[in-house]
Amino acid sequence: MYDYIIGYDKNGAALGRCLAEHLRGKGIGVCDMGADDGTYYPLVAERVCKALKKSAVPARAILVCGTGLGMCIAANKIKGVYAAVCHDAYSAERAVLSNNANVFCFGARVIGDMAAKSLVDIILPLEFREGRSTPKLAEIYRIENENQ
Repeated sequence: MYDYIIGYDKNGAALGRCLAEHLRGKGIGVCDMGADDGTYYPLVAERVCKALKKSAVPARAILVCGTGLGMCIAANKIKGVYAAVCHDAYSAERAVLSNNANVFCFGARVIGDMAAKSLVDIILPLEFREGRSTPKLAEIYRIENENQ
């Protein structure tokens, strides 16, 4: 059983593995679906996000490429996936609390191991709660459903 799925391309492999070990060290189950064999990041993002949608438990995912941007764009093409690039504490927190994100993207060329681990630690205990953001999210879901 796992709580997090981690995927990375060859540019994000070292950071992806570092984050997987960080989570395991906290007793969190991790499914490592990374690919450091030259697989293109959109294919990694697709594989991870499809597995996330099939997960029996409410899991989350972490995707790592060179910038985090490509993985994020690819991930958000999968219905039901809400990915955000997280390179600072405030954005990581708001990704969950304001936007109900379930996929967190990091750029290995942008952020170091220690900073990424601290952002993961910020995200871990957070859960979205209904409130001021709920009507905004309803519009995101409407847009998603009308444009598939």
